[in-house]
Amino acid sequence: MATNKQLLMKGIKYLTGALPLMFIGPSLIYNAFQNQHTNWHYLVLGIGIVACLGSMFLIFLGLKIIMKGIFND
Repeated sequence: MATNKQLLMKGIKYLTGALPLMFIGPSLIYNAFQNQHTNWHYLVLGIGIVACLGSMFLIFLGLKIIMKGIFND
């Protein structure tokens, strides 16, 4: 049973795209809660939440593609 290297590399690309979002999202959320006195609070909080959700989506998609590549599904 051989692995599909193209699908494996595609999944790894998704995971590398999720890596920066895993750090940027919580940092933005923390920054938004520390600066509640500004008018930009809700915008920064929204961007942080979207970054966290995007990271979770990319991780799920990347792992799903990697599993397809490994098990030839």
